[in-house]
Amino acid sequence: MSIYEDHVLPRAIDLVLGGPIFARLRERVASDLEGEVLEVGFGSGRNVPFYPPAVRRVRAVDPSTAGRRIAARRVAASNVPVEYVGLDGEHLPLEDNSIDHVLVTWTLCTIPDVDQALSEMRRVLRPGGRLHFVEHGLAPEPAVAKWQDRLTPLQRRVAGGCHLNRPIDRLILDAGFDIEELENFFVKGPKAFGFMYEGVAVKKA
Repeated sequence: MSIYEDHVLPRAIDLVLGGPIFARLRERVASDLEGEVLEVGFGSGRNVPFYPPAVRRVRAVDPSTAGRRIAARRVAASNVPVEYVGLDGEHLPLEDNSIDHVLVTWTLCTIPDVDQALSEMRRVLRPGGRLHFVEHGLAPEPAVAKWQDRLTPLQRRVAGGCHLNRPIDRLILDAGFDIEELENFFVKGPKAFGFMYEGVAVKKA
């Protein structure tokens, strides 16, 4: 990992995704978490203030040492214990069927092998366990989608591998989940960067 990816980019992402619009989305997507939670793409800990009291413990996965340093203050202020368990969402060092809920926020866009990562999340979830997600991805409007395809190669270089054009709902379904809730919408800003997928998916039996 380069100095830019490990030190500069986490601070930039923390700033960009730290506004009130994103805080409201984080609060909504985390509201029903409970028990043992795995957060893949823990980053700078922006979700920590929104963990409900019903969460017993959060297992955190993130490759960035700078992100962990930024997160330290938020983790220290939380009543929910956070334990770092890995660097890579594609290879989770957890037992099968050991997690109640998985949380991902603006993470699936960057994981190189996102299919493998979603398969791992499904593996560690208990039967009936849920994946809670808010992600940006492929827009339904052809003109916007065309720009997403054009801009993704540049976006990947400057934003740590981030894809603008991943079909988040299809990826989740293909990984063996049933989507129970899904909302799609644009947030304020350039449409190519702002089409959101927010929802909950359950691990199929």
